[in-house]
Amino acid sequence: MSGANFILLINLSVAGLLAACFMAVAFHDVGRAPARWLAFGYLLGMAYSAIEFSIPAFADARLPVVAAFAVFLAATIAFNGGLARKYGVAPPWKAMLLFLLATTIAVYFVQDLPRQSLIRIMAYQLPYAVMQFIGLAIVWSSRQKLDRLDRILMAVLAASGLQFASKPFIAHALGGWGANPQAYLQSNYALVSQSLGTVFALALALLMLAILVRDVLAEVTSKSETDTLSRLLNRGGFTRHAELAVLGALRQGVPVALVIADLDHFKSVNDSFGHASGDRVIETFAGFLREAAAAHHVAGRIGGEEFAIILPGTNLAAARLFAEGTRSAFGALPIDGLPADNRCTASFGVAELHASEDFADLMRRADQALYQAKNAGRDCVRVSVGPAGNWSSAGTEASGRG
Repeated sequence: MSGANFILLINLSVAGLLAACFMAVAFHDVGRAPARWLAFGYLLGMAYSAIEFSIPAFADARLPVVAAFAVFLAATIAFNGGLARKYGVAPPWKAMLLFLLATTIAVYFVQDLPRQSLIRIMAYQLPYAVMQFIGLAIVWSSRQKLDRLDRILMAVLAASGLQFASKPFIAHALGGWGANPQAYLQSNYALVSQSLGTVFALALALLMLAILVRDVLAEVTSKSETDTLSRLLNRGGFTRHAELAVLGALRQGVPVALVIADLDHFKSVNDSFGHASGDRVIETFAGFLREAAAAHHVAGRIGGEEFAIILPGTNLAAARLFAEGTRSAFGALPIDGLPADNRCTASFGVAELHASEDFADLMRRADQALYQAKNAGRDCVRVSVGPAGNWSSAGTEASGRG
């Protein structure tokens, strides 16, 4: 058995194992459409390897050669379908399938050219390169935030495309790709080509597995840190993300402020109108915070009717305005399930981080300011102006109703 035959058998086995891995991911979570497409792609990779291995048994290899080309190109299309599903991009199915049809017809007719013709070899390899670059474009055009793993995937897709584009010249440098299709697997080029294919197939598959696992873990973490009712972070999630936000602000040398809010007389809402109405009050206030928060802000429900939002890049004056605007807007809003003349209000405590403090200190001072707002009659904002816990008033001092 030649070295290329051995590598081809390895490719068949590896493609099967990778297909099984992606199918396992898909069966574990039926919503994982990318995994299903990737599994299909590697199943097609198995079929390609099987066809290549069988070609020496044919007296006229034209049809199996064309079939091998079409099946492998279809595998790259399925892989791109998985990429598109993963990165939220509309798959260019029509363009890719038309490209598959056109290039398959071209490969059928270029077999009439001399075996070592550069055009003939390019007709086989360039379509694969095009598909890898389409995959690269899919990831690049994603509106999702790309991290290091995604960028590594883009680099590997680019490298894979370049290796396909270079194979005609590699074949020429190694003395061709066999005197006929049946002799292909005995050529030095076949050994190099199949080995490169194994390396890139493994690299792309492992990267996609790592990315899918990363997403699953991120989803599990998000669910464990999210409060179901408010759809904000729960206390544990808020603390973790807020501490990271504070550290980031300190590294960047920008201010960071914290606003803590508590719904006024919330127990009386539950007692008078029922827990369903109380839940709507919480949902409404949480919606205010979500709409008011910027992408880099961190908002959470840290208690039954207590909320907090960390504001990186925001000083004390701006944080006070944020709190006052939220207080005023929420106090004027009618709540479903409550009488039309009934308004719910909230009290706010605001603090800005000082150089000698950590997040716990910031929480303590904002909580003290909130306590002062409650003592002042509720429906108002109080601000902690220094590390010693001094505070000042802001907003309207009024007894909150509801």
